[in-house]
Amino acid sequence: MQHAVGAPLPPPPGAGWGQAAQQPAGPPGWAAPNQPAAPPHPPAAPPSMETTGHVQLPPGGPVPLPAPPAASAPADTGNTTLAVLLIGPAGAGKTTVARHWARSRRMPTSHISLDDVREWVCSGFADPQTGWNDHSEAQYRLARRTCGFAARNFLANGISCILDDAVFPDRPVVGLGGWKRHVGPGLLPVVLLPGLEVVLERNAARSGNRRLDDEEVARIHGRMAGWYGSGLPIIDNSGYDVATTAQVLDDVLARSIASPPAW
Repeated sequence: MQHAVGAPLPPPPGAGWGQAAQQPAGPPGWAAPNQPAAPPHPPAAPPSMETTGHVQLPPGGPVPLPAPPAASAPADTGNTTLAVLLIGPAGAGKTTVARHWARSRRMPTSHISLDDVREWVCSGFADPQTGWNDHSEAQYRLARRTCGFAARNFLANGISCILDDAVFPDRPVVGLGGWKRHVGPGLLPVVLLPGLEVVLERNAARSGNRRLDDEEVARIHGRMAGWYGSGLPIIDNSGYDVATTAQVLDDVLARSIASPPAW
């Protein structure tokens, strides 16, 4: 038997309310021998707050801007709960750097990759490499909302998060505006933008649907250059290894906390 999409599934055979489920069926008010009559409808369960483990989750809300560190504190973010958006073209090293930065922090930190969430769709995946259309756009927006929801839940439980995405400066409402709506005004964006030759070399080492052709990589890299002059911090990691880039990222974030960029 088929059921409408989004409709609740029917109860499994034998499911019911307590011991009454084990008794033979009968009209409302009917009771099996030696059993008290059951009310026609089960009583409504009292509402309860959603929980995850032992930690209660408050309603989803924006993450506030973190407090600036004390003047005598070292220039790092190790004791601060943060929400970070790492922006860059394909091949910039966003995912690798974000994962390394998250693993090396003293505070609990999660890494949320937009590409990973998009690939949760196993059947009917809309690959932008086959042409950007309404279907791929819808899946991209759905993945961004999912990432934003996950980020808020991590932050509500005291866990920092870093998200990575190829956000374009010529689409501010869809890009930064979308992330700001989903996560909150305390989101700290940083642009990772190495030189074109480095991006092409790194992209060539990728596989699957994450590897783009050289023309597309060059086009994306050219659009990303629009972040210069935007006021957002930009890291050119052309000559850095992963660990060095993650350290530079932390230094940039410490300065962003003390003096938030206007975006």
